[in-house]
Amino acid sequence: MTRFEIELKKGNFVCSECKKCNQLVWPPSEFCSKCFQSVTWRQITPDAKLVEFSKKGDQIFCIAEFEDGIRVVGTLDTKHYDLKIGQSLLLTECGFNGSERFVFKIKTQ
Repeated sequence: MTRFEIELKKGNFVCSECKKCNQLVWPPSEFCSKCFQSVTWRQITPDAKLVEFSKKGDQIFCIAEFEDGIRVVGTLDTKHYDLKIGQSLLLTECGFNGSERFVFKIKTQ
């Protein structure tokens, strides 16, 4: 398992960040994709924006964008069907059990 998968399994959404150029490395890696230097790992803020969504049965799937353009596919825990692209989301759960899992809810002001 990678460090990213290990942290997800613990419920932590982390990303690697270059020690030299301070860029977030996505997808996460043990080295920077720009300058090939070593990285540190840091928690990603749970705030995201809704980029896209689709409904299948009673489940809503989404693409959410975090800081620095990090995008993940997840599910939306809501029965609210009046969704709008750009709407604020909050990551409420993440994990790893053979594959990545991200669960969001609509962020209320």
